[in-house]
Amino acid sequence: MPQLPSGDCWRVVLARARRAVLFAGPRGASGGPGSVRDAPSGAGELRGELDRFGGVSVRLARLDAVHRLDPAAFQRALQAAVQKWRSEGRVAVWLHIPILQSRFIAPAASLGFCFHHAESDSSTLTLWLGEGPSRLPGYATHQVGVAGAVFDENTRKILVVQDRNKLKNMWKFPGGLSEPGEDIGDTAVREVFEETGIKSEFRSLLSIRQQHTHPGAFGKSDMYIICRLKPYSFTINFCQRECLRCEWVDLSDLVKTENTTPITSRIARLLLYGYREGFDKIDLTMEELPAVYTGLFYKIYHKELPDSYKTMTGMD
Repeated sequence: MPQLPSGDCWRVVLARARRAVLFAGPRGASGGPGSVRDAPSGAGELRGELDRFGGVSVRLARLDAVHRLDPAAFQRALQAAVQKWRSEGRVAVWLHIPILQSRFIAPAASLGFCFHHAESDSSTLTLWLGEGPSRLPGYATHQVGVAGAVFDENTRKILVVQDRNKLKNMWKFPGGLSEPGEDIGDTAVREVFEETGIKSEFRSLLSIRQQHTHPGAFGKSDMYIICRLKPYSFTINFCQRECLRCEWVDLSDLVKTENTTPITSRIARLLLYGYREGFDKIDLTMEELPAVYTGLFYKIYHKELPDSYKTMTGMD
């Protein structure tokens, strides 16, 4: 059996999968596999969307008659469908349940379905039908925080804040959590503006911190990314709900102060090195490239590549 792709591959395929009617077709006269007994008229056979990895995705939100199904009838329909999919050699079932139809979770769990993830308005359960342990990809296990180190090369001033709701009022860079679908640089620019009122532009990625069992990430892993930003305004108008103080400070003073977090102190030293020796020594620049999926693009961050290497077609 071929290896199943994980993570994004599953989500992309499921998003592009052919739409199918979930409960359709006549009721089986024999009551055998694939038929639904005591289901509402027109409910018929429980069907789903097939993907090229051998899985089936069932979306209850697309079932017109779902509001007329009771949990017992749904369990019988799902059990019959699972038996059919297993006999067809399907490897997994993805069951998407809207929050207002959560009464169907318990019947699915009694058939062996487990939670995969939940969104604000729905939950997704899975059932592995293949041989051996499940090879389905897990859901996201990280949160992404982004901070902006706004540095003015002309004055050698850098923007720092003190959070209002911290036990220790230490200087740090403004930032927050990246929103779904938001680029890292856009998060840094947005968070800086929301917290300080300063407008800025993304210049480069400076560092990535990885921390596991993070209390602020519900015990999951945390990725904290710091970007170098160029300011386009200088008058501070900070958010008093989030910040206790906000100031432009000399970069050398930030390097020397003890009233800061370890990562802020390290990045201040990195910026001082870049300011003195050239930012090409520290910057990870960004470039957009086409993805393998038609019409999609991604951002890649790395040290600047000379133009001659970007265009070369072979090796000498």
